[in-house]
Amino acid sequence: MDRMVIATAIPFIAEDFHLSPLAMGGVLSAFFVGYSAMQIPGGLLADRFGPSRLMTASIVGWSCFTALTGTANSLPVLLTIRVLFGLSEGPFPPTASKAVALWFPEREVGRANGIQLAAVNVGAAIAPVLVAPLIVAWGWRSVFYSLLIPGLAVTLFVRASVKDAPGPVRRVGHLSETDGRATGVLQALKMPAVFWCSATLFFANIAGWALMNWLPTYLLQARGFAVTRMGVFASLPFLAGAFGYFLGGIISDKYFSVRRKIPIVFGLIIGGGVTYLAAVSPSGEWAVAALTIVFFFLFISLGGIFTLPLVLVPPAAVGGAFGLVNTVGQIAAFLSPLLVGYILNATHNNFTVIFYYVVGLVLTAACAAMQIRQPVFPTQASTSRGCLSADD
Repeated sequence: MDRMVIATAIPFIAEDFHLSPLAMGGVLSAFFVGYSAMQIPGGLLADRFGPSRLMTASIVGWSCFTALTGTANSLPVLLTIRVLFGLSEGPFPPTASKAVALWFPEREVGRANGIQLAAVNVGAAIAPVLVAPLIVAWGWRSVFYSLLIPGLAVTLFVRASVKDAPGPVRRVGHLSETDGRATGVLQALKMPAVFWCSATLFFANIAGWALMNWLPTYLLQARGFAVTRMGVFASLPFLAGAFGYFLGGIISDKYFSVRRKIPIVFGLIIGGGVTYLAAVSPSGEWAVAALTIVFFFLFISLGGIFTLPLVLVPPAAVGGAFGLVNTVGQIAAFLSPLLVGYILNATHNNFTVIFYYVVGLVLTAACAAMQIRQPVFPTQASTSRGCLSADD
């Protein structure tokens, strides 16, 4: 929620600060400057010190900067706060993924990661429903103030319940710590599969954030939705995305544990095709229906991409490897609002062009995903990680 409320609030922030579409894109992108910068450091710190303390510090930091967003009185101040907000939240994804890798055997990693990622989208779905009435009643600043106390409450819960590893054994059913360190982060980063995961995520994230960040603005400006109605309709694609994350994790574990690229490619191709239908939809309601299907399949793919680093490298290097892949993805997320803002400026707010642009990006991501070759390590197949060998 903390990250996605800006997408709903940005049209009203733009009205207050007199922002062009390109400047709006700059505000949306500022978060990702800090967020992408902390992916690899956050992953390496999680590998070194464990996830619990780092997760706690990250949640405290981003909750405070979320509230401070509401105090911004100029564009430079707003941009600065958003960058610091990204820096504080950046360590969380690789750290949370490190926790998943430590606590779950490989045969359950997809499901566990799918549940975690689905929760992200549930928050994103709740955001516009919550934000719209708050904006109508008290203005856009109240939205950011309202998230401080819930964030600090979550901090206490995480600190009490999330431990670095399950007891003195340091992991459930994984390779030993020394095996992971022998592989090392640098060796993992040289793996072709990690490179193609990064390339796939780069193009998929530019497309995904183009839709996620600009959907409320599209419904308000291009389709003429009222604010409260926009809040309801904007939440539906994110709910579908949450289900896609969850179902994708189950499918990946159960049917494609050694061929995890298959649901990734399938989801991207279907998502690209249905995005075209959204572009030519005769009404806003039909466009939302099409985008709901797009988000479902796109997030099946994204869930698979985010799961692959957890199974491609030994557990001791998961934080660093995930941090690298997600850094590339967040660079794409930074570029995405700027590119959309530029296109809207150049085309006089023609959102149809944006949809065609997304189609091309998603299909490019599918081509990159086809190049992923998931290795199966003999030592892993013989351990209790539960992964079948390629022959099996």
